[in-house]
Amino acid sequence: MRFLVALAVLVPLALSGCATLDEQQRKWVFRPNKQSWWGAASAAEGMHDVWIAFDAHDSGEPVRLHGLWLPQPRADAPLLLYLHGAGWDVRSSAHRMRRMHELGFAVLGIDYRGFGQSTDALPSENMAYEDAHAAWDWLGRQHPGLPRYVFGHSLGSAIAVQLAAQVDDESGVLLEGAFTSVPAVFSSFKWGWLPLGPLITQRFDAESKVEQLGSPLLVVHGSADRLIPPELGRKLYERAKEPKRFVLVEGGSHHNTNAVGQTQYREAVAELFGLGAAREAERLARAAVPAHAN
Repeated sequence: MRFLVALAVLVPLALSGCATLDEQQRKWVFRPNKQSWWGAASAAEGMHDVWIAFDAHDSGEPVRLHGLWLPQPRADAPLLLYLHGAGWDVRSSAHRMRRMHELGFAVLGIDYRGFGQSTDALPSENMAYEDAHAAWDWLGRQHPGLPRYVFGHSLGSAIAVQLAAQVDDESGVLLEGAFTSVPAVFSSFKWGWLPLGPLITQRFDAESKVEQLGSPLLVVHGSADRLIPPELGRKLYERAKEPKRFVLVEGGSHHNTNAVGQTQYREAVAELFGLGAAREAERLARAAVPAHAN
């Protein structure tokens, strides 16, 4: 989301032409990267590489997405499509993917075009939506009959909302560090008084789509998120239909909320989706038994 600082130069760019304006925003919004966050690649060790091929809707050109697959020992485990945020490849999300795996999901994380080993292209909002949909369909074909959930972090949250609003076979949606729209995030910054909203081409308007979700929604936000204010995550949550739950993780930042709030995640997933409830009950029962009981 560092692109919001650069939006202050949108006016001169607009004078140079819409194509230049759109291209620069796509670079700022996505910050596509072939590299992993420092030290994150080791967390991806043991995950399986997968490849998702399809033809782009607009151009017909072949697309190849790279993904990481982390299965569960149980063949009937629920599936989770993990959609990462801007700036780094999917391997950089391996720690977060493993935490979702700990909650009982078999997890597929993908790189959009322009990231990691996926097709080299400058990503756009519509391209990211198409990539997520292709991964969703692939997951359903590979593991038919199993419940599928979608998780989005930061920029990925808006992509997750768009996907869930389009399909009718998702069992639930999980969002972390979410926002209502890119213009709304920009307005929350100290430069937000600048009248640049109409010039933003990559809008990621999740607020207008979240009401279309037909499954339970979990929105998690860190109280110490300095990049995307928790108020934006709560506002998105408030626009959604029931059943839903908002979890504020005290002390969680934009990057570590998933780790700090793992216990809250576990409880919310059990309560809202009914997943891991038996495992959680067993864990609590064991904790309540005195050590000398056996």
